[in-house]
Amino acid sequence: MATLKEKLYDELKLKLALSVEGVNYEHGIFDSVLEEDPMLKKFDYCTWDKQLVTTKQYSVPSSIVLEHGFDVGVVVDRDSPYKIEKASDKDFVVTRNGQLLSNISFLPSPKFYSKMTSDGTPMRVVGSSLSGLSPDKSVIFGYSTECAVKDNDETCLFCVMNGTKGLDAPETRPPWKTSAQISETAKAAYDEGYSHLTITGGFIPERREVEYYLDVAESIQLALGVEDFNGQACIGAPMDLSVIDRYKEAGFSSIGLNTEVWRKEYFDIVCPGKVRMCGGYDNWIKALEHAVKVFGRGKVRSCFVAGLQPKDVLFEGLEYLASIGVITIASSWVPGIGSPLEGHRSPTVDWHWDVQLRHANLLRKNGFTYKEIFDATPGRGFAHEIYQIEDETLPIFSAIQDEG
Repeated sequence: MATLKEKLYDELKLKLALSVEGVNYEHGIFDSVLEEDPMLKKFDYCTWDKQLVTTKQYSVPSSIVLEHGFDVGVVVDRDSPYKIEKASDKDFVVTRNGQLLSNISFLPSPKFYSKMTSDGTPMRVVGSSLSGLSPDKSVIFGYSTECAVKDNDETCLFCVMNGTKGLDAPETRPPWKTSAQISETAKAAYDEGYSHLTITGGFIPERREVEYYLDVAESIQLALGVEDFNGQACIGAPMDLSVIDRYKEAGFSSIGLNTEVWRKEYFDIVCPGKVRMCGGYDNWIKALEHAVKVFGRGKVRSCFVAGLQPKDVLFEGLEYLASIGVITIASSWVPGIGSPLEGHRSPTVDWHWDVQLRHANLLRKNGFTYKEIFDATPGRGFAHEIYQIEDETLPIFSAIQDEG
């Protein structure tokens, strides 16, 4: 008989498969769920679906929860062998080619989703919860709806931001979020138990970016009544590296600079806008090295898009950055609609699963703790959950002890 840990790893691999290969479902299957809680409706900062369901309107929850508590963001793909089906009026399951894999449920929506900012903007469109059922709660704020690299046709090859603008509820999504909207939403989320936030967005000119982030940080500090709000600024590498110091001085506890791919020859092709606007690959790596000096070990984050280059090249980058104190993310590539690589195929689930297991082990080997990973990343990833399986800190372990 499989142990609980083995069952959890099997379910975590299913989560990865659903994330990479997407899910199919019958039209209208979620109507009763969304009528009961409209705030569950899918509303992405970036739309990572492989296929568009209906123009300007989703009819699907943003995520599902598998039997043992792992939440999965819904990626829509009508050609996926994975399917969400109704088992009864209120019960749902996920299947693969007709074979039952897991019963599923739906996350309760955060209370702040139903609130408004002082200017009448729904907080649901300002900040997004990235926490699942975990007691460690994090919220992300995407401050803009497009990236400036679009103007020169230099979108990162994997990115969907510019290509999907306007597909999900454009009539309610503000194109630019004010510092007041973000700080008021942060206050509502923190009052509800959230303890980390990330500010991110598409590229804007460097001077405007830093001034905007400083205004947001000050506004959050005033709203929360604290100087340390455990927040991360996700930015582009500045040409003047001393600019990074200003984010630390403003009150951000960590900083993110997403490298995406390793080695200059890949970076030049995959991230042409970052080459032009951020001084190229060499400057990007220098910015990460400087950021560690400013913020400290475990306080700098860099995301890689796993699947865009050979595994040995990917891990060359992951290992180097981890060795200098950068917490990395290995985000499985989904060739979503609107990206320059739309219609391409990501590597197999087994390929991605090996990456996630090796990456979590790499972070552990370099001494990073679960708390450091939580504080330095915008939401829960596979490294978080692998750590919690090994450390037996997932909620299900406590539930079983209470039953015993």
